[in-house]
Amino acid sequence: MNYAGIGHRPESEDISLVGTDKVQLRLRTARDDVAQVAVVYGDPYAIPNKHARWFEHRVPMERRLQTDVYDYWMVTITEPKHRLAYGFYVTGFDGDEVLYVDQGIKKKPTEAELTNENMYFRLPYFHQIDAFHAPQWVNETVWYQIFPERFANGNPELNPAGTKEWDSTVHPGRQDFYGGDLQGVLDHLDHLVDLGVNGIYFNPIFKAPSNHKYDTEDYFEIDPHFGDKKLFKRLVQEAHKRGIRVMLDAVFNHIGDQSPQWQDVIKNGAGSKYADWFHIHEFPVHYTPTDNFEFTDDANYETFSYTPHMPKLNTANPEVQDYLLSIATYWIKEFDIDAWRLDVANEIDHHFWRRFHDATTALKPDFYILGEIWHTAEPWLQGDQFTGVMNYAYTDDIKRHFLTHEIDAPQMIAELNAILMHYSDQANSMMFNVLDSHDTARIKTLAHDNMDLTRQILAFTFMQPGTPSIYYGTEYGMTGENDPDDRKPMVWDPELQDQTMYGFMQRLVRVRQQVANKLTVGRMKWAVDADNVITLDYGAVRITVNTGDQAATINSQGDVLLAQNYENGQLTRDGFVIATN
Repeated sequence: MNYAGIGHRPESEDISLVGTDKVQLRLRTARDDVAQVAVVYGDPYAIPNKHARWFEHRVPMERRLQTDVYDYWMVTITEPKHRLAYGFYVTGFDGDEVLYVDQGIKKKPTEAELTNENMYFRLPYFHQIDAFHAPQWVNETVWYQIFPERFANGNPELNPAGTKEWDSTVHPGRQDFYGGDLQGVLDHLDHLVDLGVNGIYFNPIFKAPSNHKYDTEDYFEIDPHFGDKKLFKRLVQEAHKRGIRVMLDAVFNHIGDQSPQWQDVIKNGAGSKYADWFHIHEFPVHYTPTDNFEFTDDANYETFSYTPHMPKLNTANPEVQDYLLSIATYWIKEFDIDAWRLDVANEIDHHFWRRFHDATTALKPDFYILGEIWHTAEPWLQGDQFTGVMNYAYTDDIKRHFLTHEIDAPQMIAELNAILMHYSDQANSMMFNVLDSHDTARIKTLAHDNMDLTRQILAFTFMQPGTPSIYYGTEYGMTGENDPDDRKPMVWDPELQDQTMYGFMQRLVRVRQQVANKLTVGRMKWAVDADNVITLDYGAVRITVNTGDQAATINSQGDVLLAQNYENGQLTRDGFVIATN
């Protein structure tokens, strides 16, 4: 047995509270190295003369997921006293059994060791305030991402100077304006209802000079080219009437250089009352402009990336913290928003995010806090900061198999499982799954206009744990390379809309919402054959996809909820079947 492969971390994603008196446990072992695992557990204060010997209470664990190097074993146990000591009996294929506890591997534990509760892993008390809170509505939501400047022009009187004619076939420039606004969103709410989505994720809507609004000038004002607060309040109310939640984009890592705070620094230098709001190396602040508006390499202050127009905020400064928290709570209290998406969240300190979490959830206990993090995010997903993160690493692995063929099906499954095991089941159910967005090329373009493949990868992604998102226009088959080409004006011309794709997206959204509560990590079982036919089975529902070149005969039991390239039990290339068991 490979003892070095055995691993468990107490008070981490390896043990999570489930309700008031249950915990889910995970144990890691080397892949295909262990025959069976059982957890031994109980109340460490149990008196042997009055209670069963708690350290002999054994429950088998089930091997659920595999990566390329590890197996993961899981079980959910109950402890009514809300305090727990536990260890793991691990048995090799040769019959060798060891006890794995907080003090390491015990090959032949003595009676004194077995009865020493302090030798075991501990969860001293089941504090609900420390539990990860996963709002149920998020798991049941299909999001629709709107880049406001490009969705719909509802009020041409608000158009900025130089606004171009609405044309969904153009290749927009980085600084072009097309007049999209909040009235345009309000006018098309019923389109979202018809599509079936029940969450809107807005890119920034606050006052800013750019078309993308990530260079915020005033966090307390709607950009005048988008509308005003009265219009936004009405938009939120009308969305809520239709059962649609609203998420805004918060840019708290940096601020725009047109903001009054930065302008005061430019004017007053070290004497500015905002001098300590930023990371400034020397005064006066300066940089050398280049041919690229968004790049300089010699700014004497910290910025987002190398963008001189986005100076980085010093979120360790209590004044900055209070200012940003006043923004976060203002839009909840005054406009009843349901979620914040946090831009460049990984470059802001954890101390601030803990304050942010407490301030927002105090107003709405089921508030959704979504961080933009492109890498592993365990420190932010312990229940005291974010609810979920934008799950780019997960969906990138899906694209690496389905679209670019960089990895085969077993490797994709192994990498997806590795990502899932970074987080608790509750956190995995809150992850934001996007195949394309304002930051990436559109999914149809990545699929080289292969609509069967586009629909297949969307169906597969919608059947993953987490909450899925549709980038505006995907429902009509919009295309686009990387930014700024992925931000074309929305295709409202019926002659240019792919109605077949729209009908498919309607059905996919409906199926996802029908099965959402069944898509949990604890139920996942994978199967893959040599022909790249992949089955993901959750017990009550499963999806089978054919990413190979050969037709395959698959299990046709259960009711088919949605399918493509599937007939008489035969699943052909780029096909899929979502069915009940």
